[in-house]
Amino acid sequence: MYERIHHVALVVRELEKVRSFYEAVLGFPISPNRPAFDFDGIWYDIGNTELHLIVPKEGIAEDAKTGHFAIRVTNMSGMLERLDRFGISYRSDPDSITGWHQVFVTDPEGNLIELNALTE
Repeated sequence: MYERIHHVALVVRELEKVRSFYEAVLGFPISPNRPAFDFDGIWYDIGNTELHLIVPKEGIAEDAKTGHFAIRVTNMSGMLERLDRFGISYRSDPDSITGWHQVFVTDPEGNLIELNALTE
């Protein structure tokens, strides 16, 4: 059911300063796959995983604009059935601008987890 950690998203305030660190110091290559979101940020390809730097817009607290990690799943309908069976609440976005089905859940401590799958 799980393929891999798809990405880790970090919330940053000073994108250019942080970008310099990830590009110049660590040498991370920029991903060409970042959609035209309505908030600033940049994605990096790190092997078969991605790092997403997100600059949140003031007053917006949507799930994807907060720090989280994402797991690529191979069977989203099975995952949703599992979440339902355990009574876990989630937010599902099957038509995300990313091109994949995104589901957001929180663990018991409030840590945000994105589950995503290629659109079925």
